[in-house]
Amino acid sequence: MPVDAYTDPPPPQVATAGDAGPDWWIYRCSPEPHDGIRRLPEAPPWRSYSDGEERGDLLDPPDPTAGAGEHSRRSRNLRASFYQAEDKEVHLVNMALMLRRPLLVTGPPGVGKSTLPYSIARELRLGPVLRWSVTSRTTLQDGQYEYDAVGRLQDTGLRERRSDIPQSPGDPAPSEIGHYLRLGPLGTALLPWRVPRVLLIDEIDKGDADFPNDLLHVFEEGEFTIRELARLRRPTSTVMTADDEGWVELTRGRVRCHEFPLVVMTSNGEREFPQAFLRRCIRLEIQRPDRNKLARLLAAHLPASGAPAKAVCEELITEFLRKQDDDGAELANDQLLNAALLAGRLWDDPKEHALIVDHLLRPLNEG
Repeated sequence: MPVDAYTDPPPPQVATAGDAGPDWWIYRCSPEPHDGIRRLPEAPPWRSYSDGEERGDLLDPPDPTAGAGEHSRRSRNLRASFYQAEDKEVHLVNMALMLRRPLLVTGPPGVGKSTLPYSIARELRLGPVLRWSVTSRTTLQDGQYEYDAVGRLQDTGLRERRSDIPQSPGDPAPSEIGHYLRLGPLGTALLPWRVPRVLLIDEIDKGDADFPNDLLHVFEEGEFTIRELARLRRPTSTVMTADDEGWVELTRGRVRCHEFPLVVMTSNGEREFPQAFLRRCIRLEIQRPDRNKLARLLAAHLPASGAPAKAVCEELITEFLRKQDDDGAELANDQLLNAALLAGRLWDDPKEHALIVDHLLRPLNEG
């Protein structure tokens, strides 16, 4: 590797802001997973859902890379291992963990708001992140569960018309309503997990004006009931979860958490939230990265074999910051990463140099 390659600090063991934090911190933005979640103290009395009784239905989180989405999850975990957080970010994450309160994360596009929950889940071994992307049509029930009533009716009618055909042992009976129910990301996060699951509610500001208020009851109670199961005569039903190949048995359709999940809600600031909603959240605003943070970001992500010279990285960072400060440009961190990756090969060509700056560092708010 050339002596002038940008390797300070060396990837991927990049020193993060959380490495020298207080002893009570559990999440430290460390590149290495650990069992620090075992040190999580009991929830405050006003945020405890254990009822003081020993529960026999506690669940362990699944392998974060197992299932149908294994490749994409491995990719997210890799990105999460390179996440760079400041002291304030790490501090507020730990406050949300301790107090069992949702974390509302705001900031410009591309600063890593959606990567933060993946960093937390990976480091603390809390299983796959349960992601719920919000749109203007999103309702609370979308996150709680889905019921395929049409599919159940179709299967019932098919069996009635083909009653002479013997049923295979693995086929669910038409009356098994649980086979047509699937818990959403919120519903899965509120199952009785032994450790808190991480729930990402992405771009919550895109939702309907009433959507934040709809979440308040669930955030306070830590439970909800599936009405289609609650009215059945039999006490238990087995339903699918949002995890790949996940199934769980519910009693009377009741979903009740043991440990309140770490809920990370991202917002691009497109709307204001009600005060009743805000007072229940820990609020974290991620600022645009400064020169030092951008340098750590490049050092962590770029492969040592293809890292551009330190002077090239410094020049790119200077241009990135100039566009933001002088031109009011909105730029995402990954734009700088893309530019640096190609600069390692093409920077000496003036024509390619101009293309990298003009196209890969093109402002997001430019028409």
